[in-house]
Amino acid sequence: MTTTCPPSPVPFPDRVDVQPGPALLAGIEHGPSLAAHRRQYGEPPAVSSEELHEALRRIALRGRGGAGFPFATKLEAVLQQGSRPVLVVNMSEGEPASSKDTAIALTRPHLVLDGVVTTARSLRAREVHLVLPGERPAAAAAMRTALEERSDGVRIRTHVAAPRFVSGQAKAVVELLSGRPNLPVTSWQPEAVSGHKGRPTLLSNAETWARVGLLVLRGVSSFCSLGTREEPGTTLLTLSAPGHDPVVREAEYGARLRAHLLPALAGRPALVGGFHGSWTTWETLASARTSVPGMRALGAPLGAGVVLSAPHGTCPVTLTGEIVAFLAGQSAGRCGPCLNGLPALARAVSSVVDGTDGPARVEQLAALVERRGACAHPDGTVRLVRSMLATFPEEVGLHARSGCSEHRRLHVVPDRPDAPAVRRAS
Repeated sequence: MTTTCPPSPVPFPDRVDVQPGPALLAGIEHGPSLAAHRRQYGEPPAVSSEELHEALRRIALRGRGGAGFPFATKLEAVLQQGSRPVLVVNMSEGEPASSKDTAIALTRPHLVLDGVVTTARSLRAREVHLVLPGERPAAAAAMRTALEERSDGVRIRTHVAAPRFVSGQAKAVVELLSGRPNLPVTSWQPEAVSGHKGRPTLLSNAETWARVGLLVLRGVSSFCSLGTREEPGTTLLTLSAPGHDPVVREAEYGARLRAHLLPALAGRPALVGGFHGSWTTWETLASARTSVPGMRALGAPLGAGVVLSAPHGTCPVTLTGEIVAFLAGQSAGRCGPCLNGLPALARAVSSVVDGTDGPARVEQLAALVERRGACAHPDGTVRLVRSMLATFPEEVGLHARSGCSEHRRLHVVPDRPDAPAVRRAS
């Protein structure tokens, strides 16, 4: 018997509004071609592995995939293995509420490719892989076009990720490269030590590799001219709301987060970090600064840079229930917490939404699921649910009395299939 997985309450977008920014998105109005890219940046210089590692250490580059792990530490681990590594650009972007890697593919593909090609040369890597998204055809097509424009002498093999939320998880990506199902597996060593075919594997998402490209092309001083001393540079934010086209903006670290949020959604709570993130109030958003440790201290980790707002008419408790139902259907189903725990948790949250049960059962199941999965998917789902209960206790109480502060449930109007893939603000 087959079952139908619930759809995402935030569909993968047909259109992305990419707005110019101070660093990575500077000059996007000139187009994504290699010719335009070279006019702006020139050819990337040759750098040694030691020079690259030192530059990455000085700019304190964190991975932009969500965990925020220091990229220089990954590179150092790869170098310590003493063998030719495998390099991987992970553009799967299985998080429906995130569109930043899509934005890069559509506007800045050659920054990504400069980053990974320069690194491959410095490490003498012979194997480079590019994982394309399975549910974002415009982004995949843009990267293929960019590859066809280049003649770097570095072979880049392309793969297409499975249309599943967990397909972008690092272990799942390594499985895909090996020709096995694109699903997470249990592994006792990080990819930088033992990844594809047991070889050291330097794997990160498109924004991270684009930052490496920008560093190589512009240098440390230029990179550190933005942001703060503790957090140099900028980061990309995806500003999403159900029923609206996502907006991708570039924010300096240390800047007020509020300055980059959509004015139409001012005063509304938001889910920060994506489907595995945390709900937070407008008051917290309005006072926060764009910062990895700063937002973590506020209980709203920046994660993959997603700010998913609950627009007027959208109940955050109801939206959480829909997200959890989606996540339960998106797991690998290879361990008990995913196979049995997440569906049970989704049913318990649904009971809170419809007022047939209270949060006690949700808390019980969350405790059973957390930190027991083969990957972080159950933990991320529990984080989302607990943040909903902590942020909206009054709303949960209203639902228990068969009420809701919003007058209607979430309705998503799909975009036209013939709509353009990207809009750039003038």
